[in-house]
Amino acid sequence: MPTIKRLFIANRGEIAVRIIRTARALGIETVLGVSQADRDSLGARLATRAVVLGPAPSRESYLRVGTVIEAAKGTGCDAIHPGYGFLSENRELAQACAEEGLIFIGPSPDNLSAVGDKLTARTHALAAGVPVVPGGTVKTAEDASALAETIGFPLLIKAVAGGGGKGMKRVDDAAALPAQLDLAMAEAEAAFADARVYLERFVTVGRHVEVQILADGTTILHAGERDCSVQRRYQKVVEEAPAPDLPDALRQGLLEAAVRYARHIGYRSLGTVEFLVDVPRGEFYFLEMNARVQVEHPVTEAITGLDLIALQIAIAEGKPLPLTQDDIRLSGHALECRLNAEDPARDFMPSPGRVTQAWFPPVPGLRVDTHMQPGAMIPPYYDSMVAKLITWGATRDEAIARMLTALDVCVLEGVTTNAPLHRAILSDPAFRAGGVDTNFLGALLPTLGGRS
Repeated sequence: MPTIKRLFIANRGEIAVRIIRTARALGIETVLGVSQADRDSLGARLATRAVVLGPAPSRESYLRVGTVIEAAKGTGCDAIHPGYGFLSENRELAQACAEEGLIFIGPSPDNLSAVGDKLTARTHALAAGVPVVPGGTVKTAEDASALAETIGFPLLIKAVAGGGGKGMKRVDDAAALPAQLDLAMAEAEAAFADARVYLERFVTVGRHVEVQILADGTTILHAGERDCSVQRRYQKVVEEAPAPDLPDALRQGLLEAAVRYARHIGYRSLGTVEFLVDVPRGEFYFLEMNARVQVEHPVTEAITGLDLIALQIAIAEGKPLPLTQDDIRLSGHALECRLNAEDPARDFMPSPGRVTQAWFPPVPGLRVDTHMQPGAMIPPYYDSMVAKLITWGATRDEAIARMLTALDVCVLEGVTTNAPLHRAILSDPAFRAGGVDTNFLGALLPTLGGRS
């Protein structure tokens, strides 16, 4: 059974810092691959060693599989942790690790193939007896029109290889379908070099609920669910666990379906099975499986006491899970607010620049995952998230109260952030009541003077 002694981290920002801290606790040396823009980052300072992968643009540094492999081997690393985003679900990287004798901290290439293509993932869901949103693939406007008659309007056009809202279009009537189909296919081709799309019924009142999976190749466990329904343009803003105001039977159905799906594809590693809950119908549908650690994994850690990164590393080393389903006990409630360097008042325009002050004072029940420090530079090349504020409380109300306190006392100066938006969300009566759907933030923003 291999033991990881030196770990190459192929990522940046807060997740790089997060991985470094767990690796250090496990006695593992770390090498961080950075772009030239991140040479002086907190992650580069915390890692045992940092090496430059290339220029600032991601395609010339963080997304170069060959460069990452060469850097990991050249620094004597045993394994590569890809974090989330970038190459985290890249089959080519996982395969290259296998060929070069490196441990990939993630699932197998076959697992990545099974879930990386949304149509293939959907096929596996059907085979596993997991419900999917009514829909199917289309190649032409004629195909789309025929399928639309079956599933009805409104509907969504989605990119097969996509994510993050790219190549995704809502269509409300038959007249708009041909033009929106062309736009979606063009966006998909530009973003993913894959123009394939499919149609799905649009659930008018839906919640985004996901289940955390732990799998060692034999045992498959879940660590509860998270609600990620507070979204803007399909990008998550606030997450919480457990999902509030969810009927017990529906919750249990989601958990069992996620485990069933992971078992069907022979999954091994951390993973998250995402579902759309159709509120009026009281039903849920499989959306996708993310074969990596999620941005929002800390809320699960907060209510379970688990270190998911440590478990992910242990699974990659070939160790069996050291716990059973009964050992995973959920306690209290947790929230996560994604603090982004952006200006909600200016249509969420990114706000790169130098941080003049970064202060995250201790607050009961608060955890801060960040790579920010005074003098840190937020470059314009990457995602705008600069910190994650996570609060835990014995009750949901207590977790919300602690988050509002954290938003008041935590300081990040020199750039504009979306902290005021988070205060507005957490203070809204509908959010406080629990169980908002994915339309919530789009409806709230215009009342705050912003665009949905």
